[in-house]
Amino acid sequence: MMGMVVGRAKRVMEASAFAPGIRTWLDRAKNSGGYSCEPELADEQLAEGRVSNGNSNDCAGGNNGIGYETVKALLQSTKPYHILMGSRSQDKAENAIAKLQKECPGSRNTVEAVQVDVTSDDSIQAAFDKISSSPGHIDTLINNAGATFDLEYVAGKVSLRDCFMKAYDVNVAGTNVLTWTFMPLLLKSSDPRLIFVTGLSNVTQASKSYFPTPPQPAGWPKRIEFETIGYRCSKTALNMLMVDWNHKLKADGVKVWALGPGMLETDLGNARHLAKKMGAKPAHIGGQFIRSVVEGQRDADVGKIIVKDGISEF
Repeated sequence: MMGMVVGRAKRVMEASAFAPGIRTWLDRAKNSGGYSCEPELADEQLAEGRVSNGNSNDCAGGNNGIGYETVKALLQSTKPYHILMGSRSQDKAENAIAKLQKECPGSRNTVEAVQVDVTSDDSIQAAFDKISSSPGHIDTLINNAGATFDLEYVAGKVSLRDCFMKAYDVNVAGTNVLTWTFMPLLLKSSDPRLIFVTGLSNVTQASKSYFPTPPQPAGWPKRIEFETIGYRCSKTALNMLMVDWNHKLKADGVKVWALGPGMLETDLGNARHLAKKMGAKPAHIGGQFIRSVVEGQRDADVGKIIVKDGISEF
């Protein structure tokens, strides 16, 4: 999902499954903020933003999960926003907006749908053209679209190569192309912000046996019943993408972060019910965290991987 907000203030654009025997790993991830359950890329690209003195936000991946809760948090803000909700499915985005309007009846902020698929250059360009026409700029770009195919690989539904390539297409390549394409809109802001939603990407933790399952017995082939490595590698690459964009945009005054929302209940891997059983927190916590970054509460931590209670290692 991707989203963006248009208005006189700021614009933002934001383009699992669990198995028995991994509670310790999940608890450690939950406590460190290192586990991120994002919405699986079903039909989600969301644009979100805020309107105030000409500022807008765009959020990718917002018709459910963290993206949806981010849009909701912005709608509930006392600051003015116009939110652009991006989705592969226009119908799903419109349905999400209708639900949001019922949940936030007193909001003076606004939200509209933008159809976009981060795996399609043509779709990204079409979304750019639409937004260039109106509102013409964004203040914040939130790259929240995320996908995992590890469990499909374990189930024999996709090849090992496709498990990795499809995750990288959404989580890295698609995110980078969308960011590159929308950059002219972001640079029109007086206070541009760029957020990459990450998770499960801490190499320092992984080097200390931070894995969901114990080591496999000797021999080959290994019996893999639960896997996250394709997703984790793609999100580690996303962290490098954040570092690179932070470097590229220093002279432009763009504030850039990678943001780990923590272990939350979302549809990543189509296993929301399992996440809840394992102690995942409500997705609205992630939405409120992202809003706090949009509204300037983590400006001292630019260029870093931020979690709710501090800074994450790489």
